[in-house]
Amino acid sequence: MFLQRELRIKGLLLPKEREKNTKPTKAVKTFGLSLDMEGALTARDRVGIQDFVLLDETTETAFLSNLKKRFSEDLIYTYIGTLLVSVNPYKELDIYNKKQMDLYMGVNFFELPPHIYALADNAYHTMLTEFNNHFILISGESGAGKTEASKKILQYYAVSCPSTTLLDTVRDKMLMSNPVLEAFGNAKTLKNDNSSRFGKYMDIQFDSQGDAVGGHILNYLLEKSRVVHQNHGERNFHIFYQLVQGGEEDLLHQLGLERDCQHYNYLTQGECAIVSSINDKNDWKTVKNALNVINIDETDINIIASVLHLGNFHFESNSKGLLSLNYFSPQLLGVNAETLRKGLTFRWIEVKKDEVLSPFTTDHAIYARDALAKAVYGRTFTWLVNKINESMENTNSTRKTVIGLLDIYGFEVFNLNSFEQFCINYCNEKLQQLFIQLTLKSEQEEYEAENIEWEPVQFFNNKIICDLVEERHRGIISILDEECLRPGDATDLTFLERLEEKMGSHPHFVTHRLADKMTRKTLERGDFRLLHYAGEVTYCVVGFLDKNNDLLYRNIKDLMRQSKNAIVRECFSSMDPDSRRRPETVATQFKSSLLKLTEILMAKEAWYVRCLKSNESKQPGKFDEALIRHQVKYLGLMEHLRVRRAGFAYRRRYDVFLQRYKPLCPATWPHWRGEPADGVEVLVQHLGYLPHEYKMGRTKIFIRHARTLFATEDAFERCKHELATRLQAKYKGYKAKGEFKKQKEAATKIETCWRGVQARKEREKRAWAVKVIKKFIKGYMTRGEAKSTDNSEYLAFVRQSYLNRLKDKLPKTVLDKTTWLTPPAVMTETSELLRKIHSRLLVRRYVRGITPQKKAQLQLKVITSNIFKGKKDSYPQSIAQPFEKTRISDQDINVKVLQMIRNEQIKYSVPVIKYDRNGFKPRPRQLILTQTAAYVVEEAKIKQRVLYTSLKGISVSNLSDGIIVFHITCEDPKQKGDLVMQCDHLFEFLTKLSAIANKQNAIKVVQGSIKIEIQAGKESAVDFTTGQEPMVYKGKNGHLMVVSGPRLN
Repeated sequence: MFLQRELRIKGLLLPKEREKNTKPTKAVKTFGLSLDMEGALTARDRVGIQDFVLLDETTETAFLSNLKKRFSEDLIYTYIGTLLVSVNPYKELDIYNKKQMDLYMGVNFFELPPHIYALADNAYHTMLTEFNNHFILISGESGAGKTEASKKILQYYAVSCPSTTLLDTVRDKMLMSNPVLEAFGNAKTLKNDNSSRFGKYMDIQFDSQGDAVGGHILNYLLEKSRVVHQNHGERNFHIFYQLVQGGEEDLLHQLGLERDCQHYNYLTQGECAIVSSINDKNDWKTVKNALNVINIDETDINIIASVLHLGNFHFESNSKGLLSLNYFSPQLLGVNAETLRKGLTFRWIEVKKDEVLSPFTTDHAIYARDALAKAVYGRTFTWLVNKINESMENTNSTRKTVIGLLDIYGFEVFNLNSFEQFCINYCNEKLQQLFIQLTLKSEQEEYEAENIEWEPVQFFNNKIICDLVEERHRGIISILDEECLRPGDATDLTFLERLEEKMGSHPHFVTHRLADKMTRKTLERGDFRLLHYAGEVTYCVVGFLDKNNDLLYRNIKDLMRQSKNAIVRECFSSMDPDSRRRPETVATQFKSSLLKLTEILMAKEAWYVRCLKSNESKQPGKFDEALIRHQVKYLGLMEHLRVRRAGFAYRRRYDVFLQRYKPLCPATWPHWRGEPADGVEVLVQHLGYLPHEYKMGRTKIFIRHARTLFATEDAFERCKHELATRLQAKYKGYKAKGEFKKQKEAATKIETCWRGVQARKEREKRAWAVKVIKKFIKGYMTRGEAKSTDNSEYLAFVRQSYLNRLKDKLPKTVLDKTTWLTPPAVMTETSELLRKIHSRLLVRRYVRGITPQKKAQLQLKVITSNIFKGKKDSYPQSIAQPFEKTRISDQDINVKVLQMIRNEQIKYSVPVIKYDRNGFKPRPRQLILTQTAAYVVEEAKIKQRVLYTSLKGISVSNLSDGIIVFHITCEDPKQKGDLVMQCDHLFEFLTKLSAIANKQNAIKVVQGSIKIEIQAGKESAVDFTTGQEPMVYKGKNGHLMVVSGPRLN
């Protein structure tokens, strides 16, 4: 019927076509986008519905399917009305940063996708608006993320609340209380590496301005039995391992501890002291810092070390059957060693007015030791919570509102369930009862406020189970207490028998004896089974009496009250030492505290967070449907959903509903001028709602079925696209016309302005040109006169022009003397200075480019120039010829000659033609210059050795021949006279000789003839002339005739 009516809504919706053609939006997955709840419905096929109340079917299958869709898209939060369901993803998600916090501040609860920040923010703003108290109940089984959820809420309040120095201190203490309580109250279990082993209720106090000004913590049922016993694969409380692994060496020495957990009996029973996922050393640093923030000195918790020492107490029987201790360290407890030894090995019995010591058996002694360890740790934990409360206490008497955070254990079902699981599941029964009561109450109040008829809701009332546990004189707790107090041999099995007698006919209680044949197979003889609201749980009665009694012998209590340790004394001083009244049992204490908690919660407005584990193996992305179904069942989520869906699935204020859906009706679009309620009535009549599908309240419309909302939402999505298209077309046309007119007017204005600007520029340019030309002409006419205002610019132009031309025509080499531009008169002096500077620059560049080898060549050339320049005709032709190091290599000199002159270093060798003294016959020879002498060599013979000291002069002609005459001092008639040679490398040879023998001044250039002394007293001469061809011969006059070629100009 309804789908057929949809087709008549003005053609706006074709549901089946929409299912085929519409792609789900990606916006739902993006937490940063400002989407309201209904807007996300368009993606419901892919990411599910973000409020279970809007499910079309309220079956468990539909519930799990929707949860799985959202989990697969990393959407871990889903609403059931105002209840938040959270699925632990076991991985980091980027949805808890400061940006996300800012996004959810002050936003309506359903305006953004589900988030724990939305719940925290709405609880906070509702508290401020209504000025009443609220609480947030966080529940779920171990490992579901309860502790992390409470941390996220605290962090949100720490960031979102107003900030001052005082408020920051309070917030720091609230935040820092978490790591301290986790260290002392959390432990590794089989299901969770950081499992809370106590219940915690924290009140955050706010003043009228919304500032967090204080806090207070209540703790419930610390699992003290864990101190002395851990199951395989589990650990003791974190603080013990953190102290041993992370404590400083001095601290450990002071406490008598060693850095090895294996040395302590209380830390090794689970056989997993070291866990890879836990860094005890770093956690100790965090705890130390947190203790400093909340004003607790780390030395105040040294009493914890005494628990480890107690665990190492071993008892041995002597020959008389009396017990003795083989490990003893009572210093940290501040008690007398002998008195403590007696307290742990003897029982003090009062007989009339005397006290008699009765020796313990080993089992009794171990029980006394463990009882003392549990008492010390449990009372220290209570003391620590009180110290935290003192540090957060607000002494201002003005009225405050509070938001409570209840992080309580979830329903627990293990393979072996004992006294602790019984108490925890009893707590969950009470909270479920409270949960249903508060939910029904809030629903009924809303219906009454809106003047909607309340329809009774069918749900499972678990009062029968709560009564089974807590009823006076008849409940399980009362029977347990009676058995603990009964004289005689009361045991766990006698307790079970009493239970069978008292409640054997109860429909929610069964034992092995009371069960039918099939059920009996699943029960041991020491078990009893309760049918809780979440399902059946089988409890083993072994240990129930001991754990419920939790007795500590009176003499040990008296000893602790006399301790020198102030903390120990304070922890045990609360007990009345003269009271003979038996202390309340653990179950009774827990029952009383639970009733007080219920009273506290009933006085507050409730908000709920239900945490679910996605799988047991903690794998990211894995959705264990069987495990989730089990948790959904025992958390009572389906019951809550049925309560919320019992009447109307959807409700919204008239103004909000009309604002969203008014485009679907021509009468309400685009503006409704009347009351919102009237507009909504017109709208739903236009959409074809049937009378039983909705109700009109005072301020809200109530829609019974989710499918009605979905059809309306689908129609709105289709209409929205069509409206958007029309609006876009109209707006684009209007925008384009306006833009065209603006552009046309702008173009006209720009053209006008541009023409004016160009005309003014042209006029200014012409005026400037006339002025410049006048100045140029006047300057040219007065260029020869002294510098004045008339010719200064012209002269500057002349200078610049000359310099620009000169820049492009500078000489490239030092020898270039002709290319320098002729300067104008005004630049003559400047030009000369520039020429000299440029010349020096070229010289500098040339000098910097000379290599050491070339420098040596030039130095020799300078010597040559000094000797021969302007004196010998062939000198100019020799300038360009480089000097060689030698003209004869060592390989070309005979080995014998080299052997004979080996003591002298050869400096230069050159081939020459020697002319005999008698007859002037030419002889080819080698002339070798050493450091001290010149050698004339013929193959393997040294023909003559001329010492440089005996060389009195060297003569050459001024012509172009190569004749050289060595004038040698002749003192002995037998001594050889002057040496006449011809050398093709005359300039090189004589330059080298003058450099080696320092004979530069001994070389003479002679014109005409050179006299020679053939031997002592006998002279001759060498005559020089010019001719057509050069030749050397002996003249008729007996002289050596040398003819040089014609002179070259």
